[in-house]
Amino acid sequence: MKKRADVAGSHDVSAYRRLALAMPGAVEGAHMDAVDFRINEKIFATLAYGAKGLGTLKLSVEQQALFLEEAPEYFSAAPGGWGRMGMTLVRVDAPESVLAGALSTAYHYVLAKQAVKKSVGKKRVGAKKKA
Repeated sequence: MKKRADVAGSHDVSAYRRLALAMPGAVEGAHMDAVDFRINEKIFATLAYGAKGLGTLKLSVEQQALFLEEAPEYFSAAPGGWGRMGMTLVRVDAPESVLAGALSTAYHYVLAKQAVKKSVGKKRVGAKKKA
């Protein structure tokens, strides 16, 4: 995939990138001309707003609400419908412990969604074989 060379602008996104890629099996890719981080081909975080000093996280609506309540100085909902669906912005200059926890939450959320899809898919295949 094509990677955008100057994602960060004047903002240092190196810790965000390093922590995202530290997740087991995480890889860096690109989507819509922005750096993203994936597990099993599914995006869990991006640097779509990296030039503004923000990373994005794919969270559940409930997880997003907790992050916004606990640390509003670092987290905000993404604009528009994406934010209403749980997409969350995080300041890349947040302490590494905050970034690590947030990225881990997004990573595990996407992994859990994948596990549910696999489980449902296996049940459907099993049902067809029995029929």
